[in-house]
Amino acid sequence: MFDVSDSEILPLSREHIFFTWSAQARVNPIPVKRAEGVYFWDIEGKRYLDFNSMTMCVNIGHGDRRVIEAMKRQLDELPYTAPGMTNRIRALAGRVVSEVTPHRALTKVLFTLGGADANENAIKLARAYTGRFKILTRYRSYHGATAGAMALTGDPRRTAWEPGVMPGVVHFLDPYRYRSTFHRTNPDISEADFAQDYLNHLEEIIRYEGPETIAAILIEPVTGTNGVIIPPEGYLQGVRALCDQYGILLIADEVMSGFGRTGKWFAVEHWDVVPDIITMAKGLTSAYAPLGAVAMKPEIAAYFNERVYWGGLTYTSHPVSLAAAVANIRVMQEDHLVERAARLGPVLRRMLNDLGEAHPSVGEVRSIGLFGVIELVKNRKTKEPMSPWNRSSPPMEALRSYCLEHGLFLYTHWHTVLIIPPLVITEEQLAEGMAILDRALRITDEAVEEV
Repeated sequence: MFDVSDSEILPLSREHIFFTWSAQARVNPIPVKRAEGVYFWDIEGKRYLDFNSMTMCVNIGHGDRRVIEAMKRQLDELPYTAPGMTNRIRALAGRVVSEVTPHRALTKVLFTLGGADANENAIKLARAYTGRFKILTRYRSYHGATAGAMALTGDPRRTAWEPGVMPGVVHFLDPYRYRSTFHRTNPDISEADFAQDYLNHLEEIIRYEGPETIAAILIEPVTGTNGVIIPPEGYLQGVRALCDQYGILLIADEVMSGFGRTGKWFAVEHWDVVPDIITMAKGLTSAYAPLGAVAMKPEIAAYFNERVYWGGLTYTSHPVSLAAAVANIRVMQEDHLVERAARLGPVLRRMLNDLGEAHPSVGEVRSIGLFGVIELVKNRKTKEPMSPWNRSSPPMEALRSYCLEHGLFLYTHWHTVLIIPPLVITEEQLAEGMAILDRALRITDEAVEEV
């Protein structure tokens, strides 16, 4: 009863496990046996190159003994304390996390269980601190699967559960140049003017909604699963300026883009922007244990010096997860993984550009650090996506199946292919994955339609 053989894993999982983001009758999970570095193996011994860091989270790679041993030591020392208590690892983790924030300016940290509840707590903090209730987020965004985080989300994962249970969320458009709503007849607009048009759009919404009602603007500095949309120069600085002008807090959701993914500790650092609040998870522990965090400026924390913060969780600041976070950050520093992602960024970009030149189904490629995407289209001139909005398609399904069959694990989202490998990946391993993807793209090339 308390053991399972390899042969029992799939049948028992299908019998007893309810899988998320899946129609239960069609779920087909990979039964994973072990993982190391950038690879994992299934129960049959088949090796997969992990081009998605599992769920965009295993930033330091699989099986790092330094993190595992730190978690074991913490279990021996102290496996749990109540949220109202503190201990050695809680004190250390707060300091370590605050010191990697931009300019070390976010000095207080609220630890959560993951990214969704980090975003929900960030909203509570912003609403209490400002006395306002509206939150502005973008349409091409994902902020988590809990009720409040889902309301914050802009993409169709939100609409599946509407009406939402958290009112006051207003969405606005992303500065998405390849599919810009504002520039379909003016694609050659300068980057500065492009950024300003989207800032004007945001400011117009602020004015329509009433700045005195808006507590915060919550954005992914680099959009994640909705396309790795990299903001134009001046955009994030402009959002920061609008927030300052209207007394609105700026919240950066760095759950996916943080901890070296873009070649900086946090993506906002590319534009030298300091948010009022940063939410984080995923790369915070590289998924060795569940943990999220909300880092905030000291004045926000100070608001609650004499006011109760009505929020918390049984597992807030769980010691074993905090040990994983501290060890994970130490590994990133010792192995210079942030710098490694920055150094490999141009390599990934070159490889993506090569695929774009070789395959007519590639409409555009985008990347920053080790955060990349291939946008697939049926026709480059019309930019018709390879699959419809919020749906897959036979060519996209066939592409993903080909990659899995040939030992490449990656994430496809509608008509895009995301490239988000562990930061420990080498140039040779990147090339190994790209060679498989190069062959897989012949499938989508065959679906290209000429006008």
